[in-house]
Amino acid sequence: MKLLVFSDSHRSLQGMRNAVESEQADYVIHLGDLEEDARLLGQEYPKLAIASVPGNCDGFVFSPLQKLVTYGGVRILMSHGHIWHVKGGYGAAIAAARKCDAHILLFGHTHVPYCERLEDGLWVMNPGSVRDSGNYGIITISKNSADCQLKRA
Repeated sequence: MKLLVFSDSHRSLQGMRNAVESEQADYVIHLGDLEEDARLLGQEYPKLAIASVPGNCDGFVFSPLQKLVTYGGVRILMSHGHIWHVKGGYGAAIAAARKCDAHILLFGHTHVPYCERLEDGLWVMNPGSVRDSGNYGIITISKNSADCQLKRA
């Protein structure tokens, strides 16, 4: 199973379209700024399942600011990241992921790509900004295990 991870599209859908076409993923995760972009992408690719959360530029929203989702037995905690103040460090985000026993932590907000597997096995990924540089993430899940990597459209 392959998941595409986008963040910080800010009304620029072309990088996401390019990645969807080239990667042929099973699912898309959009980490906000702007969540509306995930909805528009879903209209263009109606057979592609998309999970999303709003970001700090989404304004007043009713959607949850973080979600715990499961794909192929792998638990993923996702948020835009502003609620954890990730521009000042990842500690609060990592603590939230550990508290809910997530296997993967996803966030955006900083526009800076980051992908690392911590000593305890937790994957931490910020795909960077798909708008600014065409960056996105790939999560590959097989047999209840996951691998994460960064790519550029």
